[in-house]
Amino acid sequence: MRVDWMKKSVGLVLLSIVLLAGCNVFEGEQTLDQIDAPPEDAKVTDDIENVGETDEAGEDLDESEGAEEGTEEETDAEADDETEGEEASGTLSHVLYLMDQNGLVVPQEMELPAPASKEVAKQVLQYLVQDGPVTAMLPSGFQAVLPAGTEIIDLNLEEDGTMVVNVSEEFANYQAEDEDKIIESMTHTLTEFKNVDRVKLWINGEEQQTMPVNGTPLTQGYSRDEGINVHQATGIDLMESEAATLYFPMQGDEMVYFVPVTQHIEMDQDQTEQSIVQALMEGPAFDLPLENYINHGSELTAAPTLDDGTLSLTFNENILSNSEKGVIADEVLQSIVLTLTEQEGVQAVQVSVEDHQEVINEEGQPYTEPVTREMVTPAKSI
Repeated sequence: MRVDWMKKSVGLVLLSIVLLAGCNVFEGEQTLDQIDAPPEDAKVTDDIENVGETDEAGEDLDESEGAEEGTEEETDAEADDETEGEEASGTLSHVLYLMDQNGLVVPQEMELPAPASKEVAKQVLQYLVQDGPVTAMLPSGFQAVLPAGTEIIDLNLEEDGTMVVNVSEEFANYQAEDEDKIIESMTHTLTEFKNVDRVKLWINGEEQQTMPVNGTPLTQGYSRDEGINVHQATGIDLMESEAATLYFPMQGDEMVYFVPVTQHIEMDQDQTEQSIVQALMEGPAFDLPLENYINHGSELTAAPTLDDGTLSLTFNENILSNSEKGVIADEVLQSIVLTLTEQEGVQAVQVSVEDHQEVINEEGQPYTEPVTREMVTPAKSI
């Protein structure tokens, strides 16, 4: 009886092993066909340090999160510029400061190819070089500013917001009268990135204390505070005035664009914004090749008020292009917003007109909310 019991036990054990094997419990060695294949979206990478640095959706983290200190990758503005449509088309929208047919440095919004690397700030400078990749994209009457042959060697973003730009010796091949345009173009293009405040220049790895041809000082770097298209108006006492940058519309061959002009204006210290609006209403100086789009007789009917970043302006109806319908010209509103948001503390502008319940744009849409700088573009896309 004992022998029969043992035979039955052994049989049960063998049967259990067969059943377990069928269920893959003892699947220690699998065939190639049995081993799971990697997910279709798996990526091959040789960047060991950044493996796994993805967001919840599985996308790579923004470059600024994984970049080392002091490198160009810290410029995080590219994340703000990217949209789903841009990613799908392989382009990114950037503002470049180019020179127009009048020799003025002006912002132009352009669609650039998405760079293979993350050196976006380096790419935008490359698109400022004459005879460079921007040439085929330039609108009629515009040209790049940096001397032909200039190589952008590298960039280094310091913790205080200074972008150190290292260029080749070809950078120095320009005329003295173009020096301001070159440094203004570089500075304003790079400071479109929200964490870049100023620019320093190196040539072939050597720091420059001045610009190489006309000696413009660069010891402390160059920032937007230095101005752009600086114009010295006649009859203005520099001791009793302050510099401000005003934006004037200009009709080009293909579009209307805006020209920033830094000039001294007589400033009421208690009503800085009102002084700037008044200067804008008066239009550009007669010796500048610019037009005044604001109707003659336009004026403020109340003192501007600034509340939580929103500047409220009330005009008489002369500001309107169609007083019956309450329409304000797009160029006029853009000029006002671009100019006033240059002032510290002003994030948006609310425009109203006396005896009108609402102000409407040229497409018939009312301005129901304050207008921010991001809601108006420096120039139409090319």
